[in-house]
Amino acid sequence: MDNIYLLMLIAITVLAVADIVVGVSNDAINFLNSAIGSKAISLRTIMIVASLGIFIGAVFSSGMMEVARKGIFVPAQFEFGEIMLIFMAVMITDILLLDFFNTLGLPTSTTVSIVFNLLGAAVVMSLIKISNSESETLADLATYINTDKAIEIISGILLSVVIAFSVGALVQWVSRLIFTFNYEKKIKHFGIVFGGLALTAITYFIFLKGLKGTPYYSELKSLVEGNEFYIIVGSFIFWTLFSFLFEMLTKRTVLLVVIAVGTFGLALAFSGNDLVNFIGVPMAAYHSYEAWIAGGMDVTMSMAVLEKKVPAEPLLLFISGAIMVLTLWFSKKAKTVAETEISLSRQGETHEKFEPNRLSRSIVKGTTQLSNYFGIVIPNSIQEKIGKSFEKPNQIALTKDQSIDAPAFDMIRASVNLMVAGVLIAIATSMKLPLSTTYVTFMVAMGTSLADRAWGRESAVYRVAGVLNVIGGWFGTAIGAFIAAGIVVFLINWNPSVIIPILLLLTVLLLYRNYVSHKRKSSKVIDEDSLKKAESSSLQGVIQESAKNIANVVKRTNRIYSNSVVGLAKQDLTILKKSKKQVVKLTAEVDDLRDNIFYFIKNLDESSLEASNFYINVLGHLQDMSQSLEYISKVSYKHINNNHKKLKFSQIKELKELDDKLEILFSDTEKAFKSESFEQIGNILSEKKEVYDLVKEKIHKQVQRTRTEESSPKNTTLYFGLLLETKDLLNATMNLLDEYHNSFDSSVEPAKITVVDEITEKGESSDQEE
Repeated sequence: MDNIYLLMLIAITVLAVADIVVGVSNDAINFLNSAIGSKAISLRTIMIVASLGIFIGAVFSSGMMEVARKGIFVPAQFEFGEIMLIFMAVMITDILLLDFFNTLGLPTSTTVSIVFNLLGAAVVMSLIKISNSESETLADLATYINTDKAIEIISGILLSVVIAFSVGALVQWVSRLIFTFNYEKKIKHFGIVFGGLALTAITYFIFLKGLKGTPYYSELKSLVEGNEFYIIVGSFIFWTLFSFLFEMLTKRTVLLVVIAVGTFGLALAFSGNDLVNFIGVPMAAYHSYEAWIAGGMDVTMSMAVLEKKVPAEPLLLFISGAIMVLTLWFSKKAKTVAETEISLSRQGETHEKFEPNRLSRSIVKGTTQLSNYFGIVIPNSIQEKIGKSFEKPNQIALTKDQSIDAPAFDMIRASVNLMVAGVLIAIATSMKLPLSTTYVTFMVAMGTSLADRAWGRESAVYRVAGVLNVIGGWFGTAIGAFIAAGIVVFLINWNPSVIIPILLLLTVLLLYRNYVSHKRKSSKVIDEDSLKKAESSSLQGVIQESAKNIANVVKRTNRIYSNSVVGLAKQDLTILKKSKKQVVKLTAEVDDLRDNIFYFIKNLDESSLEASNFYINVLGHLQDMSQSLEYISKVSYKHINNNHKKLKFSQIKELKELDDKLEILFSDTEKAFKSESFEQIGNILSEKKEVYDLVKEKIHKQVQRTRTEESSPKNTTLYFGLLLETKDLLNATMNLLDEYHNSFDSSVEPAKITVVDEITEKGESSDQEE
């Protein structure tokens, strides 16, 4: 038994390192989002500042380590062997749960994860002990669990969601009311005071309040306590003077300093608050093992020793800090999680990651009605005055792709995000409450986004749906952690020597699978056949850019149609399913192009407005083609999937004949557009009648078959549907070619006339010289 506990301790230590990696990938990026989103300072500078904050903040964690040891359960009620099983179950479930959320790209809480893992494992172990006891009943469960502390922690975590959102929204609303979106002008007058206040708040709450969680506070206690007022006033005077000198000497806004110091402070608070989530359990396991060795290696010895305060382990804290910093620099999953929060708080339009749902629509409608009600109560003069502060300056309309590279929000919002989140987390740390840094930073960012009117009528349902998804994931974390840890500790208790190796192997396999899955998703290369958005501002430029899209659509249409015919002939569901996926991808890309029409028209030259009509018509024809393909692939798959009668040989033969004709037509079209040989379009258009007549002939034959020999209503419906949609597909393709043919001719003719005029003018001038 000696060896198994030593091996368990080693396994817990290794899991702790992996837990830091997956935990930081999800949590640490939250304190970088404000600085990254504002693009106020370079990413390299942000990472260096945050790294320093994490290293220094590591010493803040010593006071928080008590949570993992005795915050959730009563150690004296458990034996050494039981405690080690609890800790092993917690580490296994925690790392798998966090890695799952990282792979999805959803921010979750490492604090909630560890708290509910400990709670779930401790409850199940307590129930096992109660079931094995003749004197204890279910009512005795409260003697094993530190109910008061657990409720305090859980309520503190839930309360942080409401407080963070409300405070963030209020502070941002006041800040925007003062500075407006044209803050460059007002920041010259009020920026010094704002910088002094922000930096004073960060200094006091992060550095002084945070010191209460460290073993070094006793040395500074006499200097700090009773002198808070003087410290605040002194800090304000110092930082205000600093702000004045910084702006005067550098000619740059002090908001840059606020963002840098805020990022440092939030990293400091994160490290101080969240390091317990990663190494609190392993350190408690190590101290338990030490006590077990010193106590004569009695497996049944009580773990009351964990209730005593133990000295900090500075070396372990700094090693952990180093691992956190390395993860911060090299984790790709951290960037995926960051994209979620930044996209939900972005001021402009972006590719929305979440689809609206019934609840998000109801919330948006309800708040809109509430806003209208307040609009009646508040005088118009006040509304107009407030509205002016929230008027955005006129800017060039950016596409959704371009907005990703632009700042997500300005430096005012970034400063408020960092200041409010840092203060709230530092207060919780000083009170030794494991407040969720994820909840705080995320909800502060959402609150400031709401106050800044980033959730407009165009994006509100998507953003609210995203927030609801993330919050739902948080509840999922709590429930999943509780249940999973309980199940794992039950299995381990059943047969530790067999179950633990199996679970460790399973953990490694799942981590590797998630890593491969995420790497495959994040390293997707853009398909060469994917559609590109038009960026040209002239008709001729749009014609040339659209030619590549048309060539790609026709190529993909040819492939999808042929695969549908082959799939029907062979009754191959795999081919038909692949066709369905290809159509869905094509439809999504065409819809994306249509979503870009607003930005395309906004950025057109005044002299090239006719390009908008051409582009809109082209997209309409492409959408018609994709809809016909969608119907063909859908009904084909449905027919075979429902195991209906296969098409007759004559029907398959006719479809193949049609497919061959369309293949020639599509191939010629693709070549013409790919090589930009637009003069060939006229010849391709002349082929329409031949193919069109062929489709009509097949429809007529099927009518005759239906009247005489056809016995399957499903086959008849399918075949007529395929022929009619083929006709619609042909019409859409020919309309597209016709549109292109006419527009190309009209854009080339003036160019030809201009060239002739230039030649004529040169000839006349040379005659005059002679």
